[in-house]
Amino acid sequence: MKPSSQKRAAARLAAVQALYQLAMESTPMASLLDEFHRHRLGAEIEGDQYADAEVAFFDAIVQGVFARYEEIDALLEERLAEGWKLERLDRTMHQILRAGTWELMARPDIPTATAISEYVDVAHAFFEVREAKFVNGVLDAVSKAVR
Repeated sequence: MKPSSQKRAAARLAAVQALYQLAMESTPMASLLDEFHRHRLGAEIEGDQYADAEVAFFDAIVQGVFARYEEIDALLEERLAEGWKLERLDRTMHQILRAGTWELMARPDIPTATAISEYVDVAHAFFEVREAKFVNGVLDAVSKAVR
């Protein structure tokens, strides 16, 4: 993977983590971004070295999802199986789907397959294969609606 691709992948993973924190703690946006910029992106935490991330891309994802979360959630809700509601999803899963949906909606410069594949990879960081396939299916359906 090229260094620029690695930085984007790290930004996506960090964005999902930031969105999770935002959902759980309602951290003010400026504080949240500052915390990630200063203490997480590319930092060493408890002996683990976190990958250097493309900061502007990280910010765009987090701020973009925050600004459009109602629109994003409506798109996601329409693509879940009958009887499923977003509230049933694991909160990390919800943030992965939100971030992926935002990228598909707002970043036409990023190929559809790349965006979906990257969020499937993010899902693998937290979940098993079954859940990663779920991310693939939902984001594929979203892509067909927004692209």
